[in-house]
Amino acid sequence: MKFTKMHGTGNDYIYIDNRKDAIAHPEKLAIEMSNRHYGIGSDGLILIMKSKTSDFRMRMFNADGSEAEMCGNGIRCFAKYVYDRGLTDKKKISVETPAGIKELTCVVKNKQVTRVTVDMGEPILLRDRIPMIGDTGMVLNEDLHLVDGAHFEITALSMGNPHVVIFVEDLENFPVEKYGPMIENHDLFPQRTNIEFVQVTSRDTAKQRTWERGSGETLACGTGASAVTVAMVLTKQGERKLTIELLGGELSIEWREDTNHVFLTGPAVEIFEGTWPE
Repeated sequence: MKFTKMHGTGNDYIYIDNRKDAIAHPEKLAIEMSNRHYGIGSDGLILIMKSKTSDFRMRMFNADGSEAEMCGNGIRCFAKYVYDRGLTDKKKISVETPAGIKELTCVVKNKQVTRVTVDMGEPILLRDRIPMIGDTGMVLNEDLHLVDGAHFEITALSMGNPHVVIFVEDLENFPVEKYGPMIENHDLFPQRTNIEFVQVTSRDTAKQRTWERGSGETLACGTGASAVTVAMVLTKQGERKLTIELLGGELSIEWREDTNHVFLTGPAVEIFEGTWPE
């Protein structure tokens, strides 16, 4: 089985062309291939599939085998995969995902995609649609209490997948590995959640570390950076156009007031190709 490993700002995924031969158990394959000691090593597995409504369909599985609705970094590399391999000659590509149809615009140099802008759609702000248990309305600067006695102010929303944004003063030394899994599996989140720990550095820049649902801490998260931008605007800490600095690089995010859509721009990089024994 042929595969390609790619990354978007360090968020790395394994890509398989699954348009013809359906993989019987992709969740099991994701666990095996993503293992960084006994497999290829990745944050998850992404399948390229046929779609009846769009140019392509994307399915994404986290490193623990759970299926995710959307991945901002992964879908940029998806666009590079299909364009660079001649599966399409379009520079504007529509991709069907469980979070809806996403429109992608590719920047091409020397016949290869280098950067991609993704229309991430409208942020989902209502509590029951995130989803999150509790009263109706928005989740803005709400207290979250943990079993160890710690508590945080959280802003929660969905970018097709659930996110919790927490602003901290010292991001570099913040114990992400301690509080990430505690919040991910908190009873308030029936589908678990992703968590962004954020240090605001100016009105148009911020630093972000992400604990991803099903994968742990990753070097970047595109839907997370989109959620951070929305949260910074809602809490009056930032502008609608931001540069987000992640462990794996920078992403440009804009929450456009005229359309209410969030646009994510960043690199897409191929690492290597290989063959996985079937």
